[in-house]
Amino acid sequence: MIQLHDVDLKLLRVFATIVRCGGFSAAQAALNAGQSTISEQMTHLETRLGVKLCQRGRSGFRLTEQGVAIHEATQRLLSAVENFCMDADVLKQHISGKLNLGIIDTTITDPDSPIPRTTQRFVSRGHDVHLSVYVGEPAELEERVLDGRLHLAIGHFPIHVPGLQHSPLYQEALGLYCGRRHPLFGSQAEGDELLEAISTSRIVVRGYMQQYDLEHLGVSKAAATVDNIEALAILIISGAYLGFLPAHFAAQWLKTGEMHRLAPQSLQLMSPFDVITRRGTAPPPILQAFLEDLAACSRQR
Repeated sequence: MIQLHDVDLKLLRVFATIVRCGGFSAAQAALNAGQSTISEQMTHLETRLGVKLCQRGRSGFRLTEQGVAIHEATQRLLSAVENFCMDADVLKQHISGKLNLGIIDTTITDPDSPIPRTTQRFVSRGHDVHLSVYVGEPAELEERVLDGRLHLAIGHFPIHVPGLQHSPLYQEALGLYCGRRHPLFGSQAEGDELLEAISTSRIVVRGYMQQYDLEHLGVSKAAATVDNIEALAILIISGAYLGFLPAHFAAQWLKTGEMHRLAPQSLQLMSPFDVITRRGTAPPPILQAFLEDLAACSRQR
């Protein structure tokens, strides 16, 4: 098998030019070389390939049968090299600056979150980027994306605010939990019996998902409202409240016996995670690159 080197690519380009021009003499201007130099290069190429590529002399220039085949293969090769160079130029485009990312709290324990994979993929590309991560509650994240303090944010955004572009990302599983000092701790109650017990319990809800939580429990009013999951967990561990928590986040307290999950089959919620960006403006290259990596990592789950 012939091993191609840089010099071979150069000679193949000379060959392609000769064929395009229709002969050695006609190719002199295009190659900026004399006829003797071109003839030397062709002899070298034929020696490297081990075949006669063309007939030249008083009868004119024409390709041999092998020359026709080599010319066709040369066209394919040079086209592939050109495409490779174009792709490489796109990939090496220098992306620099600061990327401001917003995330709601307690996603670190979620195995379905694409954020760690996306960050690794994005950073590994060698971009000269300073990444700034802000953790906040949904309304605050929406405000920061709208006023430009954040390039994008990831979390629960049940109400679509004008001026923001929402793109679905993944679903987070939640369950209903109580602390070990709550009367329902260890209860295996289901159905109407459980709903009756829930109706007489204090319920803590996420402020940004309040109605969503209450409707699933058949309760009209919450006894406590929080803006983040950590505060929700604190109230549940106290034993005074019931509430929905992400299953991945509550797992640590289930393991230690600090929490109990009620009716895991019938009281599981799926909350959508979206990525939000500001609508109406073309994303800067730094944001576009991150969004592309985020989409790719979301599909890999």
